[in-house]
Amino acid sequence: MIQIGISGAMGRMGKTIAHLCREHKDIKIALALEHPEHPDLNQDYGILLNTSNLNIPLSSNKQEIQNIDVLIDFTLPENTIDIIKFCADYKKPIVIGTTGFTKEQKEILYSYKDKIPVLISPNMSLGVNVLFYLVKQATKLLKEYEVEISEIHHSKKKDAPSGTAVRLKDIILEEYNLTENNVIYGRKGIVGERKLDELGIHAIRGGDVVGEHTVYFFSQGERIEITHKATSRDIFARGAIVAAKWILNQKPGLYSMNHVLGIENI
Repeated sequence: MIQIGISGAMGRMGKTIAHLCREHKDIKIALALEHPEHPDLNQDYGILLNTSNLNIPLSSNKQEIQNIDVLIDFTLPENTIDIIKFCADYKKPIVIGTTGFTKEQKEILYSYKDKIPVLISPNMSLGVNVLFYLVKQATKLLKEYEVEISEIHHSKKKDAPSGTAVRLKDIILEEYNLTENNVIYGRKGIVGERKLDELGIHAIRGGDVVGEHTVYFFSQGERIEITHKATSRDIFARGAIVAAKWILNQKPGLYSMNHVLGIENI
């Protein structure tokens, strides 16, 4: 039986992961972590989920990580930076779906790869990670095309552009040998003609959109669009659970969903 801990247990993703874990006979939710000031601390996590009693309280005690096999984290960057220290202390692998990390925060996370297996993905959806792969293949073939990224998310999303859009940006910049200086985040005013080496990124927020990402490749007389649309948050939770099972058998290192899928590492 795999003992799974969920960090951010009362968040949207945390609750979705918990519900879907119950579909797996080889998984047991053994730890539900939340902020120390959460009003529901110490109440039974199962009752809070409106399901049967799970006999584990909602907790803020990170030292309880020592009692699980793997931790799934969907929280905020500051919390993830803190919680990975405990995972390292207790030699527990971690699956990170949190987004919005700064460059410095990413470097801190990466520094733990020699101690424990660390899987980081801005999007746990298996389909989105295939999107990453397809976009990389397209950039290899379409060298003289103008590229733009658009993303749409619900009105409560806090970071923009999304972590998925940022990953798409990084893939394109690397393949086209461009830098952050080539990126245009939206456009306003008299900006002049578009340069070939620009990469535009546009974030749209509204309603309850789970997530939609499109990469456009423009040329004279044609346009290629590669799009992924998420209609249920379940896809991210299912991917995180698949990743958690996979990482249990890995050596210390830095991993992505591409490793889980067995496709070219990008």
